Amino acid sequence: MTLSETRFAAAHRAIDLAALPRDFAWGTATSAYQIEGAVDEDGRGPSIWDTFSHTPGAVDGGHNGDTACDHYHRWQEDIDLMKELGTNAYRLSVAWPRVLPGGDGPVNAKGLDFYDRLVDGLLAAGVTPSVTLYHWDLPQALQDRGGWPERATAEHFAAYAGLVAGRLGDRVTEWATLNEPLCSAWIGHLEGRMAPGWTDLTAAVRASYHLLLGHGLATSAVRAAAPGARIGIVNNLSTVEPATTSEADRAAAHRMDGHVNRWWLDPVHGRGFPADMREVYGVDLPERPGDPATIAAPLDWIGLNYYFPQIVTADPTGPAPHARQIDRPGVPRTGMDWEVDASGIETLLMRLTEEYGARRIHVTENGSSYPDTPAPDGSVHDPERAAYLTGHLAACARAARRGAPLAGYYAWSLLDNFEWAYGYDKRFGLVHVDYETQRRTVKSSGRHYAEVIAAHRAL
Repeated sequence: MTLSETRFAAAHRAIDLAALPRDFAWGTATSAYQIEGAVDEDGRGPSIWDTFSHTPGAVDGGHNGDTACDHYHRWQEDIDLMKELGTNAYRLSVAWPRVLPGGDGPVNAKGLDFYDRLVDGLLAAGVTPSVTLYHWDLPQALQDRGGWPERATAEHFAAYAGLVAGRLGDRVTEWATLNEPLCSAWIGHLEGRMAPGWTDLTAAVRASYHLLLGHGLATSAVRAAAPGARIGIVNNLSTVEPATTSEADRAAAHRMDGHVNRWWLDPVHGRGFPADMREVYGVDLPERPGDPATIAAPLDWIGLNYYFPQIVTADPTGPAPHARQIDRPGVPRTGMDWEVDASGIETLLMRLTEEYGARRIHVTENGSSYPDTPAPDGSVHDPERAAYLTGHLAACARAARRGAPLAGYYAWSLLDNFEWAYGYDKRFGLVHVDYETQRRTVKSSGRHYAEVIAAHRAL
C-alpha cells in the first residue's frame, strides 16, 4: 500500500465517509471584516466593527481589521489555496458597507464589482460560493440611526439583500441571510464584548427581534431577485447541560437553552418566540401583525455553527438568563479555552433533524484555535487541530448515518484572521498567515483536511 493509500485508509477508518452524500460540500469559511482589509478603499464606508475595533480597550492588543489578511487584494491567491486543499465550496460574506456605504442610498459600484470578480474566480476554480449577507458589519451610518434595535434596519437589510442577489444570483445559488444573530444581539448589545459594545437588555431584545425580522424580509427579497436561490440562516448553537442535578441548575440549563438555542430556532420554524424566555427578559417585543409569518419564511436549509458545549449553573443575581457557564476540570480545551466535545455536533444535528424537521443542513462553521508556531523551515505543524477536525467530522458522519440531512461541512477557517475582540492572537486557520508579510502557509491540519476530502472522493 502506498503512503497515499495508507492515509486514505486511515481517514476512512476514523470517519465513516460512506455515510456522507456523494455531492457533499467540502468547504472552508471566512467573513468579510475578518479577512478583507482595504477598509477605506474603492468607496467602502465604515462599519460598526471599524468603529468598535478603533475604540481603546475594545479589542485585545489594540488590533483592528484595517488590513487583516489583505484578501481584497489577494483573493486570487486565496482561491488557489482552496484548490490546493481540494475543497469544492467556500462560504464568504459580503460587506454591507462596501456595497452600500450609507446602509441605503447610492450603490458603490466598485464594491459590487469586487464580489462579482470573486464569484467568477471561485466558479472558474470549481469552487461553489455560498454567500452570507450579514456577518456583523452593519454600516456605521445605520448604527448612527439606531442600528438593529430599530425596525428600519431590518427593512434596509432586505433592500440590500435584494440588491446583492440581483447582481450575483445568476451564479450564486446558496445564500445565508444572517450569521450568528445571537452574537449580534446578545454579545453586541447585552454583554458589550462585540460591536456596537452596548450593555442594554431592552436594546438587545429589540435587536434580536429585528435581526430575525430582517432575515424573513431578506429571504423574500433574495427569492424575488434570484428565483433559483436556496436560502438559509446560520446559528451558533450549543448543547446545554446542568452542572448538577439540582432543580436550580436544571432550570438554569433550560433558560440557557432558551437563550442560545430556542430563541433563535423557534421563531424561524413558525413557533414564535419562546414564552418562557419572553418572561425571563421582561421586554416587550416590537411586534406588528404579519411579523411571525415573515420571520418564519420557509427555509431551504439551516446552518449550524458549533464550537463548544455549555455546562451551566444557576446565577440568580446575574444578567438574563440568570445562568452562567462553568469550566469542568480535566476536559480538553482549545486555545480559546473552549471545551472540546465532538459529540455535541452530532447531538445538535439530530436535534435540528428530529425536533425542527430540517430538510437540509450545512455545518457552516466548526474549528479550533491553537497557538501555532512556525518551525524553522516555515512549516506549521498543528496536530491538535487535525485531531479536532477528525473528531468532529466523525461525529458529523455518525449523524448522517442516523438520518441527519447533512449536505456540507465548512471548516472555520480557511485563513488565520482578525478574530473579533480577540484580535490576531487567536488562530483558527487551516492556512497560517504571517501578518507582517501576508505570507500564507498551509498547516498540517490543512493537509489532513485535504486527505479526508480526497478519501471521500475516492470511495
